[in-house]
Amino acid sequence: MPARTNSGRELATATIEESSMSKVAAKGVSKLLTLVTPWVVGLFGFGLAAALHFILYSPEAIGAWSSVVTVCVIILTGVTYGTSHARGPWGKTHTTASTFLAGVWTVAVVNLGPWHPVLWRLGVVGGITMALSWNIRSVIRLKGWDEPGTATDPLSFLFGRGAERAGMKEVEARTVKATAHKVEGEVQLDHGRHTADDLQKKVAYIESGIPLPPGSITTAIDPDDASKAKVTISDPRVMKRPIPWPGASRPGGSVAEPVRAGLWQDLDELAYTLVGHHLQVMGQTGSGKSIGGAWNLLGELITRYDVAIFAGDITKGNQTLGPMRESLHRFETSKPGVKAMLADLQAQIKPRTNYLAGKGLQKWVKGCGLTYWIVWLEEFPDIFDALSDAEQERFLSMLKAIRSAGGTIVMSLQRSDYSQMPTLARGQLAKMCFGVDSPADASFGLSERQQDAGARPELWTNAQPGMAYLDAPSIPDERIAMPLRTFAWGMKGDRFDDEAANQAMREHAARWPAADKKVDPTTARLALLDGGTHPRATWPVELEEPHQADPDQNEDDDEEVRNVAAEYLATDDPDPDVIGDLDDEIPDLPDGQPPLTFAPPEQRMTPQQRGEALLGRLQELWDDGARDFSSGDLKPLWQSTDMSRAWCQKQLKRLLAAGVLGGYDDEAQRYLMPERPEIREEAA
Repeated sequence: MPARTNSGRELATATIEESSMSKVAAKGVSKLLTLVTPWVVGLFGFGLAAALHFILYSPEAIGAWSSVVTVCVIILTGVTYGTSHARGPWGKTHTTASTFLAGVWTVAVVNLGPWHPVLWRLGVVGGITMALSWNIRSVIRLKGWDEPGTATDPLSFLFGRGAERAGMKEVEARTVKATAHKVEGEVQLDHGRHTADDLQKKVAYIESGIPLPPGSITTAIDPDDASKAKVTISDPRVMKRPIPWPGASRPGGSVAEPVRAGLWQDLDELAYTLVGHHLQVMGQTGSGKSIGGAWNLLGELITRYDVAIFAGDITKGNQTLGPMRESLHRFETSKPGVKAMLADLQAQIKPRTNYLAGKGLQKWVKGCGLTYWIVWLEEFPDIFDALSDAEQERFLSMLKAIRSAGGTIVMSLQRSDYSQMPTLARGQLAKMCFGVDSPADASFGLSERQQDAGARPELWTNAQPGMAYLDAPSIPDERIAMPLRTFAWGMKGDRFDDEAANQAMREHAARWPAADKKVDPTTARLALLDGGTHPRATWPVELEEPHQADPDQNEDDDEEVRNVAAEYLATDDPDPDVIGDLDDEIPDLPDGQPPLTFAPPEQRMTPQQRGEALLGRLQELWDDGARDFSSGDLKPLWQSTDMSRAWCQKQLKRLLAAGVLGGYDDEAQRYLMPERPEIREEAA
């Protein structure tokens, strides 16, 4: 048995050595053929030119044949130029010039013969020169000395070489856009053999084959062509240092507009719209999910005018969200408090959906009259465990309904496995994943698309706090596997500092207090501001924003005539606990209660009487000390007479034109009365 074993090993060794020698010999022959080819082509060209002379030459037809050969030379030169488009400037010039010069010499030989004393000497000297020039290029190319210059397209060169080394030879890459920080391109795969999914699985090997740092390449499927893929190459090393928070991106804007929570790896800004879906924020301890995720998203959201934030953290209390308490509409740190907040939120969903249905809306839209809700649940597993079975069922029901009512729930946790996050909930969440400990943990924080695209948060662990991946409805497909870095709030020099971060957040929250925002009644009922007070409720009609012009609107009516509702609905809700619903029954009057009575209609007035009543009201205001007024100050006229607001507006314009009134303040929207209004004879 030992003898057989040794014999087998010797045979295997001999086979390997023979195979290796064969490869070396084949490689040597290939190099030799590359160097010999220009000389063989030169000799063939000389023979071809001589043959054409003897075949085509005749004194009476040589002119015509020379023209034909000249046309052929021009065609071959054009074909050479066109097919050498992937070469660099020097390579394109060399190949095109070689074809053209050889063609010109051939035309001359056809006319004068190969043994013409000038032509054959020129052919020998020129042929040797041309063959040597091709040999020089071949040697340089074989040594790899000119690789950076062999292609004008940087992506074609880099990606093509890496893909070939990774086993995907038939790959053509083309640059679409190149900037100082990234190269974006399109990759054409081998038809019928490779797809974009195959390319995504090979990304790590392609990075190794180029070579590039891990995480440099991100790919995405081309939705229009299965044989193509989109690719972006950037440098992940630029994200290793903290990036200072630059401030709110759209202060005073709407929650429907994107928030800027960080920078992508290619240094483009992250533009993320949180409306219309729920979000899971996951990462191991120290990965930056609280500061990087919560502070950057909420720091942007508190600057938006149409959003209210309800937060809960029963694990760390005030540590994470406490610095922004002043800007939150409700923040609970105890189990009973969080339970009550979630119950209050659920109780207000139906009134909100009924309101939206009454306006013909299936979901919240900007300017609909309702304040958008952001419900941020920090360390979500502890909150969910604190709920009873019935409360958990109600929470999951709310998770499905609150989106239509104008709300987003954000759940932050360290590991989203089945023991920490209900499967029903996890399937409805967008994914923001910070650094994790292992690929197994990453599978709970990434979407299937991100995993297929090669996202690897385990490369960071908690060594690079603030690094994350994001897959959400407003994120382009080509970026779901591109790393991003959230901003650092507190910086001392080039390092993050906890004390500076907390101070920066407190100052930012103080500039955007929740108490200064107008909120609808459903939001006011459940909000509990810092200090234990409730915000004042604002009627939804005041929060509405016009989406399009009313086709029935009278163009002669000015803005003040058209937008009059807010003037009469500027009071607080007298009883926020009373909720009106479209389905509520209207009770009958109790027995013995007198029926409602209405005032009889006013007698119609003549135009002169209306004018006198209007002037009398203006004089009454002036006598009481008013030197300006709004149309609302004339409300007693159309409450007690048959005047209309539109009629009064038109008369006020006439009084302005006649000089009875002193002018109109567009900014304050008030009429000016520097003098007591009087109708002079010329004005009348």
